[in-house]
Amino acid sequence: MTDALSRLLASRDWLMADGATGTNLFNMGLSSGDAPELWNTDQPENIRALYRGAVEAGSDIFLTNTFGGNASRLKLHGAQGRVRELNRVGAALGREIADASGRTVVVAGSVGPTGEIMAPMGSLTHELAVEIFHEQAAGLKEGGADVLWVETISAPEEFKAAAEAAARADMPWCGTMSFDTAGRTMMGVTSADLATLVEKLPNPPLAFGANCGVGASDLMRTVLGFFAQGTERPVIAKGNAGIPKYKDGAIVYDGTPELMAEYAVLARDAGVRIIGGCCGTMPEHLRAMRAALESRPKGPRPTLEDISAHLGGFSSASDGTGEDAGSARRERRGRRG
Repeated sequence: MTDALSRLLASRDWLMADGATGTNLFNMGLSSGDAPELWNTDQPENIRALYRGAVEAGSDIFLTNTFGGNASRLKLHGAQGRVRELNRVGAALGREIADASGRTVVVAGSVGPTGEIMAPMGSLTHELAVEIFHEQAAGLKEGGADVLWVETISAPEEFKAAAEAAARADMPWCGTMSFDTAGRTMMGVTSADLATLVEKLPNPPLAFGANCGVGASDLMRTVLGFFAQGTERPVIAKGNAGIPKYKDGAIVYDGTPELMAEYAVLARDAGVRIIGGCCGTMPEHLRAMRAALESRPKGPRPTLEDISAHLGGFSSASDGTGEDAGSARRERRGRRG
C-alpha cells in the first residue's frame, strides 16, 4: 500500500499544509529560548491545540512539534538523551488529532537542521549527521508519523544526510530548503541547485521546495526557479506571513489573511502541489488560504510582475540563477561580512 501523502497527491491537484509552529506556541506562553519540543511531554494539551488548529482551518498536512528534536539541538537544553521520546510523543499526539479528524490528514514529522556546520567547513561528518537524523526519524516513525518532513535546510550535505537517514528508517520523506536574500540559502544553494540535487539522490523526496526565507514574494520567485528547471516532482511552498517587524516588545509578521490567500492562489497557479505557511502563519491565515484555493478558479502561471503586484516587491534584484547571479553573490557576501 502506498503512503498517505502519495495517495492524496494522486487524488488532488493541490494540498494545503499548516502554518507556523513557533508563532502559535509563543502565543500560548512558550518563552523565547525554551525548547518547544519539551512541550510534547510537559504541555501536551497545547500541542494538541496547535495541531487541531491547523486541521480545523483546513490543512491536509500538518508538521509535528519536533523541528529542533535532534540530539545536537536538544543538547543545548540538556535533553539530548530524550530524542526518541520527544519525537515519538510529538508524532503520537499528531496521530491522535489526525485520526479524529474524520478525513485523511497527513502527519508530517518535522526534521530541522542540526545547527552544526557540515564537513569540510565544519566538524559535522556525513556519518554523524545521518546518525543524528536517523535517531529522530526512528522516534517519529514509532509515534505514527506518515512522512518525514525535512525543512529549513541550507547545506546540500545536510540535505543528503537527512535523505539517507529517511532511507535507513524506511520512511517516505519531503524536503525543503530556506532561501534568503538574493535567492540563495545561507550556504549558497539556488533554486536550480536544489531542483538538480533532488533528482540525483538515491531516494529522492516525494516532494521538495522552499520554506521560510524572506517573504511570500521571494519564496514565489524561488518556486518559479524550480519550475524553470523543468521539474516534474511535486513542489512545496511554505512562505512566511509577510515580513517580521518589532512591535510592542515582540516580533510580529505583517502579512494579513488576505495577503496569504493571494499567495496561496498564486502558488497553486504556478503549479505548486503542497501549499502552506511558515513563520507568522496562524489559523486565520490558513482559513483564508483554504477558502481562496477552493473558490477561485485556476489561472495561468504568474509572472514575476504578477507576484510583485499582488504580494509586494522582492528583497533583491536577483534570484541568484540568472546572468546577474555573480553580482548578487558579491552583494550577499558583502552584507554577511
